[in-house]
Amino acid sequence: MRDYGFSAVQQDELWRLWKEGASLGFIARSLGAELQHVRRFLGQTGGVRVSPPRRSPHHLTSGEREEISRGIVSGLSARAIARQLRRPASTVSREIQRNGGRDAYRAHEADVAALQRSHRPKKAKLASAPVLRALVEEMLDQRWSPVQIAGRLELLFPDEPAMRVSHETIYLSLYDPRRRAIDRKLSRRLRTARLMRRPRKARAITGQGQIKDMTPIKARPPEIEDRVVPGHWEGDLIMGTRPSAIATLVERTSRYVKLVALPDGNKAHDVRPHLTRAALDIPSPLRLSMTWDRGREMADHLAFTAETGMPVYFCESRSPWQRGSNENTNGLLRQYLPKYHDLRKLTQADLDAIAAELNGRPRETHGFLSSSEVYSDLCGQVDALIH
Repeated sequence: MRDYGFSAVQQDELWRLWKEGASLGFIARSLGAELQHVRRFLGQTGGVRVSPPRRSPHHLTSGEREEISRGIVSGLSARAIARQLRRPASTVSREIQRNGGRDAYRAHEADVAALQRSHRPKKAKLASAPVLRALVEEMLDQRWSPVQIAGRLELLFPDEPAMRVSHETIYLSLYDPRRRAIDRKLSRRLRTARLMRRPRKARAITGQGQIKDMTPIKARPPEIEDRVVPGHWEGDLIMGTRPSAIATLVERTSRYVKLVALPDGNKAHDVRPHLTRAALDIPSPLRLSMTWDRGREMADHLAFTAETGMPVYFCESRSPWQRGSNENTNGLLRQYLPKYHDLRKLTQADLDAIAAELNGRPRETHGFLSSSEVYSDLCGQVDALIH
C-alpha cells in the first residue's frame, strides 16, 4: 500500500478526519497535502481502513508455543501443559491438532501459520462462490441496493446459507479493491454512484450550505393544506444539463403551472430576480404564499418575500410529497423537458407555450375542466371582489 508521502502520524490523522466525515478538500488542507494524493491514498482501499496486523492478548504467543513443544517432548498431556500456561485445555488441544498433532508439532511453524491465518482481508465469500457472485452482480446491475439484495437472497434461499450474503459483505466486496470479488464499476449502479465508501458518521453541521431563517412547513396556516383558499403556490427547480434549470410554480387549488426561464444559472442570486418577476405577474390576491424545497436556490427567500409579499415555507428534508402538486407537475414536464437537454436554450416564450399546453389539459381532479379554466375562474372571482 503506497503512502503517497504521508507519514504514519499523518495517515492516522487522515483516517481520523475521514471517519469523522470530513471532505477530501478539508483533509488535504489540514495536512497541507495535494487533493489528488488524499484521493489516491483513500482510493487504494475504497475508503475502508484495515487495521495493521497485531496479536491479540487472547492468542498464544511464540513463547507459549515453545512451552507447548517442550511439553509434548516431555510427554505431558494437553491438560497438564494448559495448567502450566494458565490457558484452557481446549486452547492447547486445538493448537496441537491444527498444527499436525503431537508427532508433527513445531513451535516456529505453528507461529508462522497463526500469523498467516490472521491476515486481513481474507478471501471474500463472493470471490469463491461464482454462482452467488453472478446473482449479486445481476441484482446490482438492476440498481438494487446491497440491503435489498441480502434480504431477497434470504427469501430465495432460506435453507441454503451458502447462497446468502450480508449487505456489509457486498459493500466491502464492491469498495475494497484488495478483495477482488465484484466488478468495482457496479458501484456506479448504486444510488450514490461513489467509487469510495463514505464513513457512516454524518458530516458535522458547520452552517455552510444551510439556508438561514427558514420558516418550516409546520408553521404554514391550515387553510393552505386543504386547498380551499386559492393563491398559495408550490415551487421548485427542474434541472437539465448542469447548470441549466428552469423554475416551476404550481397554484395549489387550480394546479395552474407557471414556468420561469433562468438564463443566468441556478444559484440564488441568479434565480431570485426571475422568480420575483414571475411572482409579480400573478394578481395580488392570488399571491399569498410559496412552499419550496430546501434547495439553495431559495437562499434569498427573505428578499423574495419583501419584494412580492409572499412568505416562503420550506419542506422537511427529503419530503417531496409535501409539495405534491409541484412534484407531480415536474414529472409531467419531463415529457417536454428531458434531463439531458440544455434548458438555457429555451426562451420564456418557449416555456409559456409548454405551460399553456399543460394547463390546457383536462384534469380529472377538476371534473375534467382544465387548470387554465379553473385558474381563469379564480381570477374572475378576484376581479369581482375588487370591483
